[in-house]
Amino acid sequence: MAGPASLILISVFAFMAILGVPLAVSLVAASLAAVTLVVPLDMALFTAAQKMMGSLDSFSLLAVPFFILSGVMMNSGGIAIRLVNFAKLIAGRVPGSLAQTNIAGNMLFGSISGSAIAASTSIGGVLVPMQVRDGYDRGFAAAVNIASAPTGMLIPPTTAFIIYSLVSGGTSIAALFMAGGVAGLIWGLGMTGMSIVIAKRRGYPIEPRPTMREAWETTLSAIPSLLLIVIVIGGIMGGIFTAVEASGIAVLYTLLLTFAIHRTVPLTRLPEFLVETAQITGTIMLLLAASAALSFAMAFTGIPAAITDLIFAISSEPVVVLLIINVILIFVGCFMDIGPAILIFTPIMLPITNQIGVDPVHFGVVLVFNLAIGTITPPVGTGLFVGASVAQVRVERAIKALLPFYVLLIGFLMLVTYVPALTLFLPRMLGL
Repeated sequence: MAGPASLILISVFAFMAILGVPLAVSLVAASLAAVTLVVPLDMALFTAAQKMMGSLDSFSLLAVPFFILSGVMMNSGGIAIRLVNFAKLIAGRVPGSLAQTNIAGNMLFGSISGSAIAASTSIGGVLVPMQVRDGYDRGFAAAVNIASAPTGMLIPPTTAFIIYSLVSGGTSIAALFMAGGVAGLIWGLGMTGMSIVIAKRRGYPIEPRPTMREAWETTLSAIPSLLLIVIVIGGIMGGIFTAVEASGIAVLYTLLLTFAIHRTVPLTRLPEFLVETAQITGTIMLLLAASAALSFAMAFTGIPAAITDLIFAISSEPVVVLLIINVILIFVGCFMDIGPAILIFTPIMLPITNQIGVDPVHFGVVLVFNLAIGTITPPVGTGLFVGASVAQVRVERAIKALLPFYVLLIGFLMLVTYVPALTLFLPRMLGL
């Protein structure tokens, strides 16, 4: 039954996606078409509806709209330029210092906003023109911005791990945040090292040393924004509040920061932010419900077991199995956004990794790392096209400049995949 069900599931989904039908609707329709091989349509509809509604009945889901609202306000609250100036203090005395500032700024802003696209446009929109004016190659400037933007998908707080936690059956969000933060730092520091090597070879300039007064004023200006990371992550690590409570605190703090401290936007824009948050949240919730229908269809027709048998028929060695999974996820990430990919492929891949003894937290980090690489990889990576647009370069030129960064990221992916202690030591040390 798994063979015909898989064929129908993939065919219906692909056909509807090609026609431009919304992804959630395509998933539900494909799931129902597969299940009707086993049960009547009325029973399939009733059961699928139950599964979809049940998937949204989770207290942990409250964290999603709260973190999204916090990120939306941060994107419009004048945070980017303050973090750019602060990043200059961190990375301003090394070769290619503006490139290092871009990387540090993307890591800081990405972790606060939770969006790689927001980091790429906000930080890159400021720093790429500055790099070009200072004699940097435009393709290199674009590559640095594009390659470092996805760190915000790994460094907490990030909705990617919240979604994975829900789909995976309740994996600790706090543990995922800590492990993902380590992976994000590895990614960012690797990009820094690569850009220093290239900058030295090309003789890119170093920024002048700021005065003590300038450094102090810049730090004071950035502290309120940076405190959000300290409050949210410190509170979770210290057991002061849960991830859901942290999301609510993030919203309250961002409200204070945007409308009372920085005052960069008027309070009258709050309804606009709420509407944007509702639109993004509605999309995520619909996809989450649709993924529940997909999980039901796959479990009912035995598709995950068939995929597991197929992979294990190739090899049962954990090293080979993880390599196969990585290849699949990298390929998927090239064509699909990270949210839908997590919802669709977690139910398929997680049982396989459980059988070979992979920790669910470790697999969550590997999954998000893979899909984050996919966002900056052709042919459909949104981060690649947005970053190229921000830098005003052709995508082909950006890809050529990205090649050494791609090689390094694949190496880091292998490191994160095959050395689980690298990312798991922090959550284990904290007892998560």
